Amino acid sequence: MFMRVDKLQAELPVPKRKDPNAAAALQELLGGKYGEMSTLGNYMFQSFNFRSKSKLRPFYSLVAAITAEELGHVELVSNGVAMLANGPDAENDDTDGGDISGAPFEMMKDIRSFASFASAGGGALPVNSNSMSWNADMVTTTGNIVVDLLHNFHLECGARLHKLRVYETLSDPTGREVCGYLLVRGSVHAHAYALALKKITGVELEKFLPTPNIPLDKIPECQKYLQEGSHRRLYRFSPNDYAEMAAIWGNGEQALPTDPPGELEVVDGMPEGGKIHDLTGVASAFAPDYAPEEMFEIATKLYQKSR
Repeated sequence: MFMRVDKLQAELPVPKRKDPNAAAALQELLGGKYGEMSTLGNYMFQSFNFRSKSKLRPFYSLVAAITAEELGHVELVSNGVAMLANGPDAENDDTDGGDISGAPFEMMKDIRSFASFASAGGGALPVNSNSMSWNADMVTTTGNIVVDLLHNFHLECGARLHKLRVYETLSDPTGREVCGYLLVRGSVHAHAYALALKKITGVELEKFLPTPNIPLDKIPECQKYLQEGSHRRLYRFSPNDYAEMAAIWGNGEQALPTDPPGELEVVDGMPEGGKIHDLTGVASAFAPDYAPEEMFEIATKLYQKSR
């Protein structure tokens, strides 16, 4: 089962301006071929279908724990998309919609992903940057541990290139922070699958890394995560389970030569994380509705009754 915590895995800065086209670019990291929906789907179903869990516990624990992290990555990217689409925080969600006959959202017809406004009200969807739906054909779960781990290694290496290319298209700090964090964590996952394959086959696959050769030390948004040691950590995302993956990620293994040095470690629990931004309502778009003040009054009463 999964436990949910009302925080993001990383703190995202408030966007400087509304930029729905930048949000569409970031959608590629959600619903693209190498996006977080793909990594989540692969690892989640591999963990569900994993054979001989008791005998292969370190490998099962590794895939299961990374699955939980990927679910948080889907949440992180989705929040980044919605923040970019909606722009800086504002205090205009308790007024009526006013006159909506004058096409207040005329500019939205020209954005790259019109569905993000028309269907999702400026939110994230399980689609890529061109609004093409993510689909289950991107999930590989063969039942063969070596094939699945090798696929995962390729997936994470491809995802790092994916993230770099999106990073290079963005200028707003929100989208760049999402990319910077995920570049570091994607490197961790590629390293983890490489070490797992080495344990099984004896092939030192980690020598392929970093693939692609992305110099994280030259990306400003990666620096704080490298300095705090995020590149050396895998999180259990559980109070009691999945500690066995320390036999793969840990046990004297070291950080990649291109990253700050140190021994790999399994961390109990999850990252400290950051707050989830309260997206401003837009009454004229009926989000949450034309007269939101009535909804807020009802929600306040319900909240007080729950205390």
